[in-house]
Amino acid sequence: MIGTLLRNRRVAFGFVVLAALLLVAVFAPWLAPHYPTEQDLLNTFAPPAWSGGQRAFLFGTDSLGRDILSRLIYGARVALVVAVVAATLAGLLGTALGLAAGYLGGRVDNAISRLVDVWMSFPAVLLSIVLAAVLGAGLHTVIIAIVVIDWTRFCRVMRSDVLVQREQDYVASAVTIGLTPGRILFEEILPNVAPLLLTLFTLEMGIAIVVEAILSFVGLSAASGIATWGSMIAEGRQYVNQAWWLMALPMLCVIAAVLGMNALGDGLREVLDPVERR
Repeated sequence: MIGTLLRNRRVAFGFVVLAALLLVAVFAPWLAPHYPTEQDLLNTFAPPAWSGGQRAFLFGTDSLGRDILSRLIYGARVALVVAVVAATLAGLLGTALGLAAGYLGGRVDNAISRLVDVWMSFPAVLLSIVLAAVLGAGLHTVIIAIVVIDWTRFCRVMRSDVLVQREQDYVASAVTIGLTPGRILFEEILPNVAPLLLTLFTLEMGIAIVVEAILSFVGLSAASGIATWGSMIAEGRQYVNQAWWLMALPMLCVIAAVLGMNALGDGLREVLDPVERR
């Protein structure tokens, strides 16, 4: 099965990006040549090594002489933690409500669908900024904001797929032999919608990385002493004419991570969805 998945170019690219993020996040203390907050005021705005800079600072330094490569590595840890935790929690909440709405129907479906409609009427980025401002800065706030906003995506997609699965013969057979609604949902329907759920999960990870970068850009994510890609972009914006690499390098990290997650999600959909395979 893994070999079949990796033969898809999108899955292979996305898997490489995800594996790289995971390895960098786990082994950050050993991979980073310097501590991310270590300052060297005698080497501020040092250019990258390929532009005539020092080998000790491969990607250059910022306005306080902090090593850019080390800060990018530790920023990957923050991005991955937020992506995995937020996508998991949003997926659990949205999937549970989507399963209930799609299978039970009636008043339950109407209530959940109207709640989703109202929730999605709020601008996502603005709502996340308001939540972060109310709850205070911190990674827990970013995760809560992402979950509060993006559970609706899982809910709507799961509801639509469960409505289709509910009419299949295997569900009718399960009802005939007397299985309870709970067993039908979690033992019969959920395994059949799992490929779609996995695709949504990978796509949500990319969205979570972008939201975390936006919130850290405006100072509503991690504490000021913690390196994040968004805060690095915000700082680099002030010196873009003097040291372009301060903003360009973290932006490339965000773009590569999001492209990888999106490619992985699209590739999994192509491989696991029978309609896409045809």
